[in-house]
Amino acid sequence: MLLFFLPKHFFKKRCGSQLPMEARRLAILSSHLCPSGSGSVPARSSTVSASGCASSRQPLDSDSKTLRNDCVFCQIIRGESPALKLYEDDMCLCILDTSPLSRGHSLIIPKSHFSSLDTTPPSVVAAMCSKVPFIGNAIMKATGSDSFNLLVNNGAAAGQVIFHTHIHIIPRKARDCLWTSESLHRRPLKLDQETSGLASRVRELLLNISEKSKVQVSSLS
Repeated sequence: MLLFFLPKHFFKKRCGSQLPMEARRLAILSSHLCPSGSGSVPARSSTVSASGCASSRQPLDSDSKTLRNDCVFCQIIRGESPALKLYEDDMCLCILDTSPLSRGHSLIIPKSHFSSLDTTPPSVVAAMCSKVPFIGNAIMKATGSDSFNLLVNNGAAAGQVIFHTHIHIIPRKARDCLWTSESLHRRPLKLDQETSGLASRVRELLLNISEKSKVQVSSLS
């Protein structure tokens, strides 16, 4: 299940006492649903950084495949900031989120810096996603959960807080009251002219992107 981001008036506590940061992150995570491999080994553990996932840094105009000095995830990858590492290979790293929404809430992070999912090469996204079943199953067993949410917050309006691509794995249990929006009634899609126009526009853009990619590949050949 892929989730995204809630208006400021929704920033309230959920299912009991919560820290302000957790309440804020939960509110953002729920908002969009609420109307007005090879060579890989498990990583050794280290202490958790106090700053963790609470960075409020804004996205930069340019992306770089190299690690950045001003990115908390890049600092963790370089070993300059501590974190509880669960898994590591040549392409990605998995750590425990230091402001978890549930016990075992973890992040899969690429070892190269890309500010958002849409700027991340497909090969890197594939490497991250290919580890989800493996890591997700281990987290579920360790936490006694039988489900998990797979979450990507792409961009500031979607609630992205750290501008280094990452995937959330959030363990779930029945009646854990994590997403208030899960009790909301979802409205059926209206098959009208506006909806048809939206679908046509997306298909057109996808076709244009595919054609541009073919031209770029041909020019490099």
